[in-house]
Amino acid sequence: MKNLSVLAVLSLLALTLPLTIASDPSPLQDFCVGVNTPADGVFVNGKFCKDPKLATADDFFFSGLQNARPVGNAVGSNVTAVNVNNLPGLNTLGISLVRIDYGVNGQNPPHTHPRATEILLVAEGTLLVGFVTSNGDGNRLFSKTLNVGDVFVFPEGLIHFQANIGKSPAVAFAALSSQNPGVVGIANTVFGSNPAIDPKVLVKAFQLDPKAVLDLQNKFKK
Repeated sequence: MKNLSVLAVLSLLALTLPLTIASDPSPLQDFCVGVNTPADGVFVNGKFCKDPKLATADDFFFSGLQNARPVGNAVGSNVTAVNVNNLPGLNTLGISLVRIDYGVNGQNPPHTHPRATEILLVAEGTLLVGFVTSNGDGNRLFSKTLNVGDVFVFPEGLIHFQANIGKSPAVAFAALSSQNPGVVGIANTVFGSNPAIDPKVLVKAFQLDPKAVLDLQNKFKK
């Protein structure tokens, strides 16, 4: 009976291990172009699959990443995402792409991608980048100054950032290991949640004056 139990555990591990080593499940067909209607489709990864016989080259095409984006917002950056929501051919393929434009002194503020590792390439300018490890690793900061052609990796789920420290605008491109990696902005998520988190919780968590917490919540209110 004990041998049977061990065999059962090993079988369960064999079945679940493939699900733990990839952000998105591997497809069992050439492609599954995502559509939002169930007509003649099968629901996979949050999208219905278009009939493969009806797929065209346009389902796998996106244009316009060569164009600069405006960076006049509070953080001085603009992220243009190419994921399954605007490139349906990415459905089930486990990858996506972003272009990030940074104004002078602009930044892509601390955030996480809950479903993806990110690899970033600097195309223009100079960036200060970094990520912070989890509590169990002591919240260590890994940081680097990147110039054109430099590459940096942000592990899945860890808080990371990029800041333009040059004297001119900067541009970076990043690939992510999910068709829809998700973004959790630290400041706007914590202080701009809807409904708002009880200020008393944030006062204690961040060791801030109550007025400072209320000011931040008003600033990030959606």
